[in-house]
Amino acid sequence: GGYVRDHLLGLKTGDIDIATSALPKDIITLFPDTILSGVKYGTVTVIYNNIKFEVTTFRMDGNYSDYRRPDNVLPISGLKEDVKRRDFTMNALAMTIDGEIIDYVGGIADVENKIIKTVGNPHERFSEDALRIIRLFRFVSVLGFGVDECALEAIDEKSQPVSNLSKERII
Repeated sequence: GGYVRDHLLGLKTGDIDIATSALPKDIITLFPDTILSGVKYGTVTVIYNNIKFEVTTFRMDGNYSDYRRPDNVLPISGLKEDVKRRDFTMNALAMTIDGEIIDYVGGIADVENKIIKTVGNPHERFSEDALRIIRLFRFVSVLGFGVDECALEAIDEKSQPVSNLSKERII
């Protein structure tokens, strides 16, 4: 997501996240140098040639009872369903090993137009994870993008859970 967004913007980044149908146990078997960084959520950090890659199984998120993390995740088989749970269209882009960009939610156009939109209903996205509100404003300040009007309205209505976030997440 973020790597592809930055690639489209001509920005350098070393933060490469990989989405796959492989389960964490399979990733651990394939790569001997791993860190169980978020295995509960399907994520394993693979260290390859001294570079860290977060490798996450395609998934569908359960309910978010704490406004931050899903209570559970369910592995699924494809990217198209996986991107539906992501925060912003510009972060829901994928790139194949051959450099083909896959865009199921209009993220390329939003990057080109320098606008931040949520994937799906903004009220749902911000209700799931209050940190997304903070992330949105960080992206505004770093990238200079504008914000979709529907997202702004949802932030106005959904900002209360932000007060439940740990201070480390906000700073």
